[in-house]
Amino acid sequence: MRRRLSFLLLLAGCASPAAPPTSTALAPVAAEQAAQPAQATITPPTASGDLVFDQWASDFEARAVAAGIEPAVFRREMAGLRPDPRVASLDSRQPEFSKPIGDYLKGVVTSDRVAIGQRRHTDVAEFPAIEAKYGVPRDILLGVWALESGFGSIQGDNDTLRALATLAAQGRRRDWAEGEIIATLKIIQSGEHPRARLRGSWAGAMGQTQFIPTTFLATAVDQDGDGRRDIWASRADALASAANLLAKAGWVRGQTWAREVTVPPGFDFSLTEGPRETPGWWAEKGVKRADGLPWPAADAEAKAQFVAPAGANGPLFLLFPNHFALRQYNNSLSYALGVGLLADRFAGRGPTVRPWPQETPLSLVDRMTAQRALTALGFDPGQPDGVVGMGTRKALREWQKARGLTADGYLSADMVRRLREEAVSAATPAG
Repeated sequence: MRRRLSFLLLLAGCASPAAPPTSTALAPVAAEQAAQPAQATITPPTASGDLVFDQWASDFEARAVAAGIEPAVFRREMAGLRPDPRVASLDSRQPEFSKPIGDYLKGVVTSDRVAIGQRRHTDVAEFPAIEAKYGVPRDILLGVWALESGFGSIQGDNDTLRALATLAAQGRRRDWAEGEIIATLKIIQSGEHPRARLRGSWAGAMGQTQFIPTTFLATAVDQDGDGRRDIWASRADALASAANLLAKAGWVRGQTWAREVTVPPGFDFSLTEGPRETPGWWAEKGVKRADGLPWPAADAEAKAQFVAPAGANGPLFLLFPNHFALRQYNNSLSYALGVGLLADRFAGRGPTVRPWPQETPLSLVDRMTAQRALTALGFDPGQPDGVVGMGTRKALREWQKARGLTADGYLSADMVRRLREEAVSAATPAG
């Protein structure tokens, strides 16, 4: 009975997830304080009226100075800074429903976006020089450009320093955010760009390529030769910087990123997200290119991983090393597939041979219930946080294989139902 109650209490916890934490209330800044000149000495460095934020800023000053930020620069840029309530709200928000990968990719690879990319394929004069220097094809760069900023049209207008300071003060990602703040202040301190130029998303990503400040310092380049790296206004700098990032991430010149494949009846789907082997090794298991073409020499010796992003009934792929270079840009299977599938369309290839299936969005309760059920049944998905990542998919494949199901690791509404029923049954005493 104790076992049953324990599991049912876990499921009850899923049924009523705690509300996201609310951000600390922001007190208004007095008019005379807001009107102080930027060079005024303020102790602590901010005086926003938000005690948590101001205490964090005061404590952070010593760490920033130790990292090489001049005290005068720190005080000047932090003076009068206040937390951004929009950033606090977005950072604490967890979506109630997760978008199925097929729906996400159908929203990414649209006819309008493909048409724009195909036009840009030929009208961006900087591409030949960038391709020659970094080895990253223009179609991939167009895919990144499209997803990151709508080909440069949607860059975000948040004050990067303010956004990052808000994230740091909240504490959930403090170490990461403080590192990005120090990088932001180093950009300002160097004179390369003033703070007014450093605008971007609520999470600190900037410019046409949506670089966070540390990435800007490490990989942004001055492709147009004007003496500064401008990923906001210079198309050449933005695209070359993205190419440099991918090259440093291990992009292999002349090799593909992925190809859609087919598998024979009875294929062992537990190999999903598993070994990385050559196309010849996969061919021995019946895996073939969906378009029927042979593998180019550059791909034939590369190690590829099999994936079934939407389960056994959706498009299947072999992922090559260049796919994982894209994951260094954004560590998301959906993102990397979106960039690659867009690139294929820009290059004139057709859509996937097998269409994306119609999928039921899973609620946060569904996802956490499945994770807790897997744990209760002896298959460890990691922390039950509602994020269906590698750990959850691995545990699900192990459970599916143990139950004689297709072990594709795909969490569908049917899998949630089966897991819930089995876990409740296992927790109920016989008789």
